[in-house]
Amino acid sequence: MFVILFNTASCHAQKHIEIKGIYGSPQKLWNKGYALDQLGVNAIFLHDKSISDQLMTRAKKEGVKVFAEFATLNGKGYVETHPEAWAIDNEGKKVEPATWFMGVCPTEPGFRKYRTDALRELIKKYDVDGVWMDYVHWHAQFEDPEPILPETCFCNNCIAAFEKYKGIKVSGDNTKMQAEYILKNQDTAWRNWRCVVIANWAKEFKQILKQDKPGALLGIYHCPWSDNEFNNARLRILGLDYKMLNQHADVFSPMVYHKRMGRSPEWVKENIEWFSGEVDGPEIWPIVQAYNDPSEVTAAEFESVLRNGLSGRATGVMMFTTDAVADDAEKIKVMRKVYMGK
Repeated sequence: MFVILFNTASCHAQKHIEIKGIYGSPQKLWNKGYALDQLGVNAIFLHDKSISDQLMTRAKKEGVKVFAEFATLNGKGYVETHPEAWAIDNEGKKVEPATWFMGVCPTEPGFRKYRTDALRELIKKYDVDGVWMDYVHWHAQFEDPEPILPETCFCNNCIAAFEKYKGIKVSGDNTKMQAEYILKNQDTAWRNWRCVVIANWAKEFKQILKQDKPGALLGIYHCPWSDNEFNNARLRILGLDYKMLNQHADVFSPMVYHKRMGRSPEWVKENIEWFSGEVDGPEIWPIVQAYNDPSEVTAAEFESVLRNGLSGRATGVMMFTTDAVADDAEKIKVMRKVYMGK
């Protein structure tokens, strides 16, 4: 456990911070001659496909934990060759890719086996300190000011699973009619069932970690919306019920990308303070934005969101991405100042 001093917009406070992380390979920082522990960094979060034996060895040498980000319900590269896993909308059509994201049907058994097999292979190959589930939602896109929020999934697997869950027979001669019946007559139960489906993914991942990698943490990168945003689309469309996920996650990592989502740096603080009252038990380690999209995130702005990410009962923070910090000398200074309390 580390102690650092940090400032928020409204106070000066002393707080225990467990995780001072970066998201993405640290190679650019290493190439510039930095050791992570000399920057105050004690944790790396990166895509599981970016992990290597060399990275693991150096990270451990510098006293840094390694957490694997695992693209759970991202179907890109899979649905194209496995059309049975393609999500179906309420018109009975295959969903369109949501800008850069292509989701998948979360109930398709072949895809679920594909992902759980990959998880077991990952934790067998590398001694990671935990696995962070990413893209943990039904097909949609929330990381934009104007999100893409389709109604899904009305494939045969989903309708049959919902019928079993609710103990009913869904009426309709085709998919569109069945979707209309569900949304008109079983809307509340449908929304709840979809949350159960997502929570069960987290439950199974946690069980696999307990069995194959005891002590490894299960984290979840997730949409940070409150209940009243976009007509409660976080629960209604994405299928994210914090209280259900609270039972299985060790750590929540709200994706508070302020610039990408058209918000202010102050919103990060407001969101984490709000979220701190929504979950009970799991740690909170937000991921904040450092990269310049859709416009520049200045070093001062980066410092603001990094400190604001440590609001509420957050005990850690990380930034997206490592490269965005490594490419900017001023952002490196900011990270060192915040993480080392200087």
